[in-house]
This record gives sequence, structure tokens and C-alpha cells, in this order.
Amino acid sequence: MFKNIKIYMILFLVAFCYSGNDSKSLEIGGTAPDFSLIGIDDKTYTLENFSEADILVLIFTANHCPTAQAYEDRIMKLVDDYKDKGVDVVCISSNNPDALRLDEYGYTDIGDSFQDMKKRAKERQFNFPYLYDGDTQVVAKAYGAIATPHVFILDKERKLRFSGRIDDGENPKNITSHDTRNAINALLAGEKVPVETTKVFGCSIKWKSKIKSAKKTLAKMNAEKVELTMANVDTIKNILKNNSEKLRLINFWATWCSPCVSEFPELIRINRNFRKRAFEMVTISLDTPEKSNVVLKFLKQNYASTKNYKFNSDDKYDLIDVVDKDWPGSLPYTIIVKPGGEILYKKLGTIDPSEVRKVIVEYLGRYWEHLY
Repeated sequence: MFKNIKIYMILFLVAFCYSGNDSKSLEIGGTAPDFSLIGIDDKTYTLENFSEADILVLIFTANHCPTAQAYEDRIMKLVDDYKDKGVDVVCISSNNPDALRLDEYGYTDIGDSFQDMKKRAKERQFNFPYLYDGDTQVVAKAYGAIATPHVFILDKERKLRFSGRIDDGENPKNITSHDTRNAINALLAGEKVPVETTKVFGCSIKWKSKIKSAKKTLAKMNAEKVELTMANVDTIKNILKNNSEKLRLINFWATWCSPCVSEFPELIRINRNFRKRAFEMVTISLDTPEKSNVVLKFLKQNYASTKNYKFNSDDKYDLIDVVDKDWPGSLPYTIIVKPGGEILYKKLGTIDPSEVRKVIVEYLGRYWEHLY
């Protein structure tokens, strides 16, 4: 995959603000610290792997970070434009997955684990080595990375010649300064880099020290009130009409349904990921009417501070036709309804969480799309 590529960008995962890293940023003219990190191809990479390159470009980035996602195409274009000019680029993720709060996934369908890195690279067809530093974060600390994306450009002697941003605008139409390209071009021409350092904008690295904060947020979510409301056919009709301004995920389930019980925690995670945006989740239990206490107990055990309803009739067939004529009636059944009632997504049986997240993100829009 990387055999003939000469621009390898080290993308070190980060998030919104600088914290958790007490190390000093590598100074201009300083010698680049070596590293030994595993890539998404399961091979180990060090500086020696890029010894033939006249210039080595290192960029800290992240899977989940909205700003980093906005720059993915530009990074890949950078690789293509300089791959025959003696420029190598390597990518390293330095985010610790456990340090991410559930509500920090509001603009992404994927996380920052090593397996997520592999998925993202395959889906986006990354043309650069992508390395993982999230467990120890020693490389991010050694270079003093602050945000994603954060670029470090090294010369032939592996001295730092530029540290900063890729350019000055998330919207490609508004760029006025191509700082990374300017630095590369100057080095290729044997000239001094015109601007050696710039500020950076993006997500801060999720340092391991943030795990405690993530756990605290989770505990707060788990303490939220859980309620259950009885609903008849007319109530559910109104839920399906979705006269709100939110995208609405509706899950039909029952406590006696093993697949329902199995997938329920993932649905709760999805709700926590996106509920700060124009999204809400509704659960509708089809347990028999006398099982209300059993249903509420299950909801509390799963911290379901969603909108929870219990169908108050044994006449399930009337409900089935109201919900969706294509629904044969088996559980679980999940639909995503746009404002106004149009069904955007339907799934009979257990959901694929990645697929559901993609549907939600594509509808709600990615962070940078409002900029274009």
C-alpha cells in the first residue's frame, strides 16, 4: 500500500484544547525524536523507514476530530502532489480512545481505536502510513503536539524546519496561506522556510489524563432520571409523525427478546453520542401490559434516559400496520424518522452500529459542511 509513496504524514490524534501534556514543543532546528510505532498494516515504523526522503512531513490528526476530518482530502492531495519530489509523509494517531467522552462523538461515525484507524483508512483510502501512539502517547509528547491537524516538517538531517498548520482555513475556498506547502517548497528549493511556526486550530489530543474526566461524565450520564410512559396507538402515531425538528431514532423491543436486550446498550451509546445535536431516541416496549415494572427495571439497569414508552395493548397487529406496512412484526425493529415523518432508515433485527452512525451523521451533517 505504501511501497511507492514518498510523502508519509504522521497524523497524531488530538482534540479541542491543549491540556494533559506538560512536554515542551520541539524547537525549530531541533533534532526529531525517533519513534517505533505500529501502523494500520501491522508493521512497525521508525524514522529509519523514511531515511531516503529529503523531507519528512509529520501531521498529528484524529479519526473522530471534525477539523481533522475536514483536512483528510487535502492531506491526501498533498501526498499525491509531492510523492515524486523526495517528500515522505507519515500519520500517527496519539489519542487514547478511553479518554474520549461519549458526547465528543457528535460529528463522527467512528472512534480513535487502532481498529477504528484501520476502518477509516480503508473507507477513505488513505495514501499514507497511519501509525498508532494512543496507548503510550510518547511520540506526541516528544514532539509537543497541540492540535489536530498539527504539522511538523523535517529536513534531510531530520531537523525541524516548520511546525504549525496545513493552511489558514477549514473551507478550501477561503485559504489565503498554504503554510505547509510553502515550507515544503522552500526546503525543496534550498531556501529558508518563510514562516517557521504558526498557531494551530483543531481538537486537542485526548491524553490519558483525561480518562478520569471521561469516567466522571459517564457517571453523570448514568445518574440521569429514567422514566417509562404508557402509550396507545394514537400516541405512537404522533411519535411516528415526528413533528419535532429532530432526527428521531425509534426502537421497538421487548425484555423477552434476546437480540433486543443485546443491542440495547449500543443504542444508548448512540443516543449519548448525538443527543446534543438535532437528534433524539425513543424506545417503545412491546412487552405485555402487566410487565411495566419489568420494563422500567431493565431501562434503569441500562441507564436509558431516553424517551421510553410501553405499548399498553395486547393488539400488536394493529400497531405493526401503523408503524410500517413492510414490518413483518418481529423484534427488534429500528427506524430513523426525519422531521415530518419520512422514514430514513429501517432495520429488522439487530442494528449495525457503524451503519446507524453513518446514517445519523450524513443526515445531521458533518462539522465542516456548513463552511462550504
